[in-house]
Amino acid sequence: MHHQISGFSKLNKTEKIDWIAKHYFSQPQEAIALIKRYWNSDEKLQQLHDEFIENTITNFYLPLGIAPNFLINGKKYTVPMVIEESSVVAAAAKSAKFWHSRGGFKTTILGTEKIGQVHFMFTGESSTLNAFFNHIKPKFYSETESITKNMQKRGGGISEILLVDKTADLENYFQLHATFETKDSMGANFINSCLEQFAKTLKSEAQFYDAFTEEEKNIEIVMSILSNFVTNCIVRAEVSCPVEALLEKQLENPAEFAEKFVRAVQIAKIEPYRAVTHNKGIMNGIDSVVLATGNDFRAVEAGAHAYASRNGKYSSLSNATIENGIFSFWLEIPLALGTVGGLTSLHPMVKLNLEILEKPTAQELMQIVAAVGLAQNFAALRSLTTKGIQEGHMKMHLNNILNQYQATVDERLKIMAYFKDNSISHASVADFLTQLRK
Repeated sequence: MHHQISGFSKLNKTEKIDWIAKHYFSQPQEAIALIKRYWNSDEKLQQLHDEFIENTITNFYLPLGIAPNFLINGKKYTVPMVIEESSVVAAAAKSAKFWHSRGGFKTTILGTEKIGQVHFMFTGESSTLNAFFNHIKPKFYSETESITKNMQKRGGGISEILLVDKTADLENYFQLHATFETKDSMGANFINSCLEQFAKTLKSEAQFYDAFTEEEKNIEIVMSILSNFVTNCIVRAEVSCPVEALLEKQLENPAEFAEKFVRAVQIAKIEPYRAVTHNKGIMNGIDSVVLATGNDFRAVEAGAHAYASRNGKYSSLSNATIENGIFSFWLEIPLALGTVGGLTSLHPMVKLNLEILEKPTAQELMQIVAAVGLAQNFAALRSLTTKGIQEGHMKMHLNNILNQYQATVDERLKIMAYFKDNSISHASVADFLTQLRK
């Protein structure tokens, strides 16, 4: 069944689809029809989407949902979320509403610094390399002037360039470790362009440095690339209120709830098997806003989980305490986001979502995203420590099963009534439906 093809990228879209349909489907026409059903009828819009990546054949939809009532630093936000997992948007909206009447979310930017590195090999004395580095350091700035000019106008640019000796970890390995301020852009292209120029400068200047031996002049550049571990691009989001203010219909005993909630967070602090799932819940909220605003959720994920392990053991990103009768719940997370450049100016839905958020700066977006992550975590822990997570999930699951079997309105009512007190599984629903249909 292995179908090899050379020159696939040179085929046009129709030819690519025909090739796939012919080789992988017994009913090629049905496959082609399905692929085309997901095309946008607006040809210009479709072409725009086709050109985001390579070898495109169609669009793959994800739902865009809305979580209203977010009160962040006294300002109201309605948040767009793109995600395929049920219960996430509902949970965010529920938390937003819950905290809206309890002072809302407080957020603070703890840093906006981005990092990039040039990794290189140097055989020789590190003291000689250090002297060389200090000698040519001004050239790193002057020779990237054409790249940094516009960024500097906006108040950004290169903050610092350091030479780091890593020879204790890997023989002859050094790096240029640079920090950047990229203002409202995420800055990946800007950073990588600067780094590639640093590498060129490093290599060419070494040729003319008299204190180097012939061997030392031969600096080997391994690679130049930004880091997604943005340990100084951090935002904090928190909620707090007196324990008794947690009271509402579903929470009759706020003190007991608060204690249990804090214990749940403590468990996620010390137990990695729980912490990963706990943080995954935070990322449900974070990724969906990151996606909705055309940002890179893989970069955000990688940075967040690395940050969760920064002390040598994977741990919860969020914290909770009860002190002097005050319940507090907060998280700190690294978020490198942009509101200009990249997909933000290309994808029409991204533009729309940024309008819904009232055109935030990158810093405002960091704060909104962190608040949604905290809201998501609050909803998940609240549900886990009270009624459990399956009740809501299984309702959605039941609905999906009923859709799969094309249940009638009458069948639905009988099934809903029966499964109110009986546990839901795919098999048990299918069996019950078969009995009904007899």
